[in-house]
Amino acid sequence: MIELNYRNVDETIIGSKNGLNIREEFDKYKDTITHIIADLNKRKDKPGQWLQWMNLGYNEETLWYVKEYAAMVQDRFENVLVLGIGGSALGGLAVTEALLKPYWNLLTTEQRNGLPRIFFLDNIDPDTISGLLEILDLKKTLVNVITKSGSTAETMSQFMIVKNILEQELGDDYRKNIVATTDKKTGVLRQIAEQEGYKTFVVPDDVGGRFSVFSAVGLLPFALVGIDIDEIVNGFKDMDLALKNTDINENIAAQNALIHYLMDTKKGKNLSVMMPYSSRLKYVSDWYVQLWAESLGKNKDKNGNDVEIGPTPIKALGATDQHSQIQLYNEGPNNKVITFVRVKEFDNNLEIPAIFEYTGIGYLGGKTVNQLINAEADATRVALADYQRPTVTIILPKINGYYVAQLLYLLEVQTAIAGELYNIDTFNQPGVEQAKNYTYALMGRVGYEESAQVLQSKLTTV
Repeated sequence: MIELNYRNVDETIIGSKNGLNIREEFDKYKDTITHIIADLNKRKDKPGQWLQWMNLGYNEETLWYVKEYAAMVQDRFENVLVLGIGGSALGGLAVTEALLKPYWNLLTTEQRNGLPRIFFLDNIDPDTISGLLEILDLKKTLVNVITKSGSTAETMSQFMIVKNILEQELGDDYRKNIVATTDKKTGVLRQIAEQEGYKTFVVPDDVGGRFSVFSAVGLLPFALVGIDIDEIVNGFKDMDLALKNTDINENIAAQNALIHYLMDTKKGKNLSVMMPYSSRLKYVSDWYVQLWAESLGKNKDKNGNDVEIGPTPIKALGATDQHSQIQLYNEGPNNKVITFVRVKEFDNNLEIPAIFEYTGIGYLGGKTVNQLINAEADATRVALADYQRPTVTIILPKINGYYVAQLLYLLEVQTAIAGELYNIDTFNQPGVEQAKNYTYALMGRVGYEESAQVLQSKLTTV
């Protein structure tokens, strides 16, 4: 299992002003944590609780259908193009970057064992979209369009462009190049898919986009590029079993949730930095930023009180951002909790040649880059402690589907527990919806005419 080291948030390491008495706090909150974990697991099967993401690893039917479809289209496409935004893309991007060979899309077909390249179009920048479509042969591309509602303006505008090109190039056969992941029964994309005959997969009810990575939203793209989704599901299940433990002394999601909550509410540290020491885990930070920000940034608590709370997530990468952010973290405002993600065993052991021995860099010769990156992580962690800055470290034995799934599910459960500690609705996102509605009005969507008039007047002053 992956591990959590929280020594560097304890007051014995970083002092009482910035640190916590961990033993005392765990004891004080043990009954609260027991109740939260038991309650989450009790409610997860109830409709309307938005906790079905806790069951995704046990959906054998979805797993079977995904594997069947991936086998059916094997060797038919050179590329997979995922159209989605937010939770429809960030989980897929995080996992494929972690588990595929580095620079996957630059490898030859033989180096990829005949498996397709994969591209995520997760924004609506016209230059980026045009540039990608210029280099992709859409006739040889499987397009996976992902949106639960089917009305996400960004994703559906992308889809309309791609579908139009496919139809021009392939005629009626274009349908074979499209697979839609959307609501089971309703929504614009469901309606289009049934009318036009696309293959479809389901975004389950009561699963928000930022918690959907273990559904077909993530599993389908993974399977299409040859990632072992059984290994991912096994990692999910084993971590789920571990996190059902209601004892805070044994539950690492509860420990990290409580640490972040107390650091925010008692110590004023309301910035949460996610800093993996592996380039392959870089996009896990992007995924975490959405998970933490959309889930915990709320202006009302469950009782309707005005609270305007939520720690702000920040993404960083070790060792890269030691040269861009650590100066601020060490000597700037002491308002952050930094989460390091460490890897014990990399896939490759890369030795540094014993050359330039007569110079000041001679000491590096004969060492490995593996030693260097872990030395960088250790040095940064200790330096931050010297400056009384709190850090926690999540340790992965290695990077594979089993441990990456554990990491993502750990962070999901940690977020749910933190939401309960803050007493807010972890699973809604009214602040996002308001901006969406304004966009609909500005783009002329039917039913938003009155909002459009108000917006036009505001745009002259705002």
